[in-house]
Amino acid sequence: MRTRALLVVDVQPTFCEGGELPVDGGDQVARDVAAYVAAHRDRYGIVVTTQDWHIDPGEHFSDDPDFVSSWPVHGVAESANAQLHPALADLAADVAIRKGQYDHGYSGFDGEDAVGRSLDQVLREADVSAVDVVGLAESHCVKHTALDSVHSGFATTVLTDLTAPVSVEQGERARAEMAAVGVTLTPSIP
Repeated sequence: MRTRALLVVDVQPTFCEGGELPVDGGDQVARDVAAYVAAHRDRYGIVVTTQDWHIDPGEHFSDDPDFVSSWPVHGVAESANAQLHPALADLAADVAIRKGQYDHGYSGFDGEDAVGRSLDQVLREADVSAVDVVGLAESHCVKHTALDSVHSGFATTVLTDLTAPVSVEQGERARAEMAAVGVTLTPSIP
């Protein structure tokens, strides 16, 4: 039987209020994602988390970032702010994907789990046909994960009330880009 997966993208303190690259509403997204999973876990055959887990990402980190392709230091491997947000303590994800160790790692499909499987491998092994994507930030890692999901052949939905963009304008551009390739954009509770 084909199954649906939930991808919880980069819900980490580094992207929430008080973090190195805070997204307005990041803490609320973390709480809302936790509540959603607690109430709707039975909708998903597999729940996967992704984390920025930077070791030496090269030009992705900059002392003079352009906030397009270079950024202040964030999501540093093993740091407290690279861990999952405390609101997700009871999430009980099936698989954790870490990405961006040595590159930008915008997409969850760029990372791997503890035994070296890519997100694509994890989803195919679980016989996934469709994914719902939530997390931070909508305009960057959520967008890139959703785009790669579509390109990998999965029916892809972004639950719009369970994400937040870096800015309103970047969020609008991201939603247009996702919609153009067939990503469904819908709230978690229609």
